[in-house]
This record gives sequence, C-alpha cells and structure tokens, in this order.
Amino acid sequence: MKILVANLGSTSFKYRLYSLEDGDERMLAKGGYERVEDYASVIEDCLATLQSEGHLIGDSDLDAVGFKTVLGKDLSGCVEADDKALTALEGFKEVAPAHNPAYATGIRMFAKVMPSVTRVALFETAFYQWVPKAASIYAVPQNWHDAGVRRYGFHGASHKFIAERSAQLLGRDDVAAKVQALYQKGDTPVEGAPLRVISCHLGGSSSVTGIKNGVAIGTSMGFSPQGGLPQNNRVGDLDSMAVPYMMKTTGLSLEEAERQLTQEGGLLGISGVSNDLRDVKAAAESGNERAQLALDALVHSIRHWAGSFVFQMGGCDAICFTGGIGENNAELRTDVCAGLEGFGLILHPTTNATTREEGDISASNSRVKAFVIPANEELVVAREVSRFLQAQPA
Repeated sequence: MKILVANLGSTSFKYRLYSLEDGDERMLAKGGYERVEDYASVIEDCLATLQSEGHLIGDSDLDAVGFKTVLGKDLSGCVEADDKALTALEGFKEVAPAHNPAYATGIRMFAKVMPSVTRVALFETAFYQWVPKAASIYAVPQNWHDAGVRRYGFHGASHKFIAERSAQLLGRDDVAAKVQALYQKGDTPVEGAPLRVISCHLGGSSSVTGIKNGVAIGTSMGFSPQGGLPQNNRVGDLDSMAVPYMMKTTGLSLEEAERQLTQEGGLLGISGVSNDLRDVKAAAESGNERAQLALDALVHSIRHWAGSFVFQMGGCDAICFTGGIGENNAELRTDVCAGLEGFGLILHPTTNATTREEGDISASNSRVKAFVIPANEELVVAREVSRFLQAQPA
C-alpha cells in the first residue's frame, strides 16, 4: 500500500511517500517547497517528480493521500477528506488561519489533479477524543460552548507517536499495540498497571501532553494552537481581559491586537531578539537579560504543565522530549528536569549532552525515565490512513 502524506502550511508544501505492507514500513521519498504561491503547480511537480523517480506510475499506483489537518468544526478523527471535512476546515479557518485554508486548498487541488485517489484527513485533535470533559471545558457561557469554544489540543500525531514509542521503550507492548487502534475505536486501550508519560513536543510550535495508558488525559494547547506554552511568536496562556484592556486603553483595533499577539508575541515578545530559540539562546549567552527571561519563561511553563499532569495521573514513569527544540537542546532538557532527584528523575549528564537521536537520557538510578524520541508525525498519518482504508467495506 502506497500512501502520500501531504503537510501544508500557509506558504509551504512538504510530502513523504510511504509503503506499508504487513508491518513493513518504508519511506520511499520525501521533498518540499517553500514560498508557495500556486499549490496546483507544486502538487503537479511533486507527482511528476515521484513518477520520474519510479515511485509512481500513475494514479492507480497510489492508494491514498493523507493530510495532517489541524482543526475542524464539529469534526475530528481520521476521516475521508470530502466535502464534510472541507466544511469543517472552513468553519474554523479563523481559529487556525495559517493551516486550515492551506489544507482546504490542498485537498481541493489533489481532488482536481488525482480525482480517483482516496483522500483522508487525520485531524490533530483526534488524539484528544478521550480527554475527560473536565479537562477540556472552559468556564464560559453556554452559547460559547455551543459555538465550539473548548480546549481541543494539537500536535496529536506527534504525541500519539510518543505514546506508542515510549510504551515500546518501557517494555509495555500491551499499551503500544492497543494505542494503534485508538482512532478507529471508541474505547480506551488498556486496563491494569498504569503507564504514565509526559510528552513534550518542543519546537517552533510547542505543547505538553499527559498520557496515561496511551490515552491523552490533558494538554497545554487550548481552543487554538495559540494557547499553552510561550512559543516562537505565540503568546501562550493569557488572561481573557488582557485583550479588551489593551483595546480600550491604547486604541488597538481587534485586528491589530490579533496581529500583535500572533506575530509579535511569544519568545519574540519576551526576548525582543527573535522567535527562533537558537537566536534567543545565543543572545542570553551574550548577557541579554530579556533573552534569558524568555528561556526561563519557557522552562517554567513546561514544568508547570508537566507537573499538573503528574498530579492528575498520580505519578510519572517517563518524560519524553521531541520536536526540533526537544531533540536538540540538551541545556533546556536539563533545566526542565532540574531539582527533581527527590521525585525520582535524574538525567545522565553526558548522555543527555550528546543525544540527538532516539535514546534514554536518564541515569541508571533514575526511577523515572527520560527519553529523546524524534518526531515522526508523517508516519503516524500514513499508519492511520492505512488503517482507515483497511476498515472500509470491500
């Protein structure tokens, strides 16, 4: 089975082609385009490239195109990317303006270029379908609830991969095997001894999720990807009165307030240097106090959310770091785990400092494990699309 995974941004298009056969998972090709203005042309170029490289002969050689869609109004899970999915994307385009319009465009373009190929959407919110209602509800008026205002959660494909892979690394194949069926079945996967994992997806966009027996019990991101941790230029958690206060006292329009929060906030807003953590870190090392404060605020927020999930789950068996920052910033991992020896979490200084690929970075006497697990969101999409296709009636 050949599945093409399409990852679309507001001006980017990245793809990976997978072959999945009887447990054999292979990535056949990958590529991408930046500063995209015409999605139809880059999609056609992508398919022409795959054909010229011998990976595809024609439409019949491709079983499906999978999309890592973000957020749909009144729709989640792994579903056919049909008119209903497009309507769901359109319904929340104001909530995820950098992603929803791009995915809607991409789905339409693939339907035009390859009309006979099945299109499947895996919504990022799908991993959070089993979060307790108390962990997803906001204390807003009922008509806000009715309009869809709630904590959805994002980075679902990444956190689901962490749920599966961490279970394997901890010797809990019972959890790993049953997690794989989560999107297709409504029941929670495991009974018995709990497996409690804190998943930290840290990159340009960041979130922390608590996972118990393979099921998300809560996450830092909220109604939109703007919530939770301070991110590259996303503010993270903010008191709801801050926006009307700034509008009334400074004369900001709603549009300008939104622009400032989404383009000038986050790590950039605190540091005044950059929205790239590498630049912020370099500035902090040169003595820039605001840059150091941005680093401290990020670490504080990660620890805040991780600690809350430890409390909710009654303990922790492992903390996992993924994403560009989580995988490559050993100093940040050290700061996140600092002072937790009494809790049972001890990093191995040398292993932590040198690990960039998958690995156990905890000390031999650490009761709580710490892992670096590189993100593989596209593989999760390919797997779920394959399961979706197999579940369809013949």
